[in-house]
Amino acid sequence: MNPERPVTGGRPAFAAVPVGIIAAGIAVTLFALSSRYGFHRDELYFMAAGAHPAWGYVDQPPLTPIVARAATALFGNTPTGLRVPATLAAAATIIVVALVARELGGGRGAQVLAALSAAVSGFVLAVGHMVSTATFDLLAWVLIAWLALRLLRTGDGRWWLAMGAAVGVGTLNKYLVGLLVVALVVAVLAVGPRDVLRGRWLVAGVVIAVVLAAPNLWWQATHGWPQLTVAGGISADDGTENRVLFVPMQIAFLSPLLVPVWIAGIRRLWRDPGLRWARSMAVAYPVLCVLVLASGGKPYYALPLLLVLTAAGCEPLVRWARGRWRVATVVVAGLVAAATSAVITLPVLPADSLSVPNAINEEQGEQIGWQRLTAAVAAGWSAVPAAQRSRAVIFAENYGEAGAIARYGPNRGLPEPYSGHMSNADWGPPPDSSNGPVVVVAQEGDQSIGRFFTGCRVVGHVDTGRGVDNQEQGAPVTLCSGTTRPWSALWPSLRHYY
Repeated sequence: MNPERPVTGGRPAFAAVPVGIIAAGIAVTLFALSSRYGFHRDELYFMAAGAHPAWGYVDQPPLTPIVARAATALFGNTPTGLRVPATLAAAATIIVVALVARELGGGRGAQVLAALSAAVSGFVLAVGHMVSTATFDLLAWVLIAWLALRLLRTGDGRWWLAMGAAVGVGTLNKYLVGLLVVALVVAVLAVGPRDVLRGRWLVAGVVIAVVLAAPNLWWQATHGWPQLTVAGGISADDGTENRVLFVPMQIAFLSPLLVPVWIAGIRRLWRDPGLRWARSMAVAYPVLCVLVLASGGKPYYALPLLLVLTAAGCEPLVRWARGRWRVATVVVAGLVAAATSAVITLPVLPADSLSVPNAINEEQGEQIGWQRLTAAVAAGWSAVPAAQRSRAVIFAENYGEAGAIARYGPNRGLPEPYSGHMSNADWGPPPDSSNGPVVVVAQEGDQSIGRFFTGCRVVGHVDTGRGVDNQEQGAPVTLCSGTTRPWSALWPSLRHYY
């Protein structure tokens, strides 16, 4: 008998009804708010990528674009239709967090509190509101953590098979899942129980993960690993800022009011003799933080494990919250957390009142103004002489602009846009026979794009109409007479990743 593992394998009954009600309530809320603003720039890109199916893209594996394509085909090419999978993923995340609390011995109260904690978390609400790689990455991480806990508690190596499948699918969405695997293995090696790292089931789990991830890994390998170039650019551009903001953004993204809960979770995992088998989960979080800081990654990369620690802290919180005033304290804290998280992450305010939330969470503003951007481009296109339009091109500096024009442009008679940003570059260039005028839309203040075109004059500017200071506000729409070289020769210089 391994002394690090409990003698009995029984767990408290799962609080399926109240946890299900909480998950369903969040799903209904997200669904009701899904159309309040509009598509996010990344969502427009995912839809465009989904229209160009491949086993990989320069900046991501294929899962999220596939999900985007399936969602719009099944539920409609609208923000509401696209976001159905994100809504379901958020609800599933809440349920899995409750299962983590149960796995750690939490009873009905702890499970419900864990589900509520996830439901009021700003990060869960943010990624549940819109389709992003982080949406499905969060679900994959908490699912892998739950499976890991079952493996550690029972010592049954067959759980490696499920973990391998989860890791493999997670890799098809975002490579960050590799950081979780490294952090968990290092933690288990450090504090045990190490016997789970031996045997044929571990090998089988690794094989499953590799087989599932192989098509995308092969695509990356045959294309020169462009995702490493993108990751290196993120670290070079934002690494210092990410490191400085790592701790405060960890607190802000999850919710400041949940800090005592996940701290209690760390203490419980480390000190409770009955959870000695789960001690590695407390160690995995600081190991993960070191990995993220060393790589200059974004602060939210480590947040999924904080949800696991929060689930661990719910049982001691339930024991503490005995007495009327303590219950009232927990309730008030939960309501405040829910309200602040909703304002910062969800479209609950009028679009012209986003100045404060947008300063904290700029993703709010990136859902505003795409139809007006397309209208500004259409006005620029109307300045192209009709006789020259068959040879004319619309060129967008970034994938958000290109995605917006691709989505809304056909209704305004616009042709398919081109862009050198991220994987958009792989879907070009325009044919060299398109040697007529070029309508260019670029972010405000960017003068670099002009050196590729001739005879340029500004014919308009993008105005969101809501006073939202996002990346496209004030962007110039420029009409150029042509390019400095044929498109095929120019295209390598127009490709960019940042």
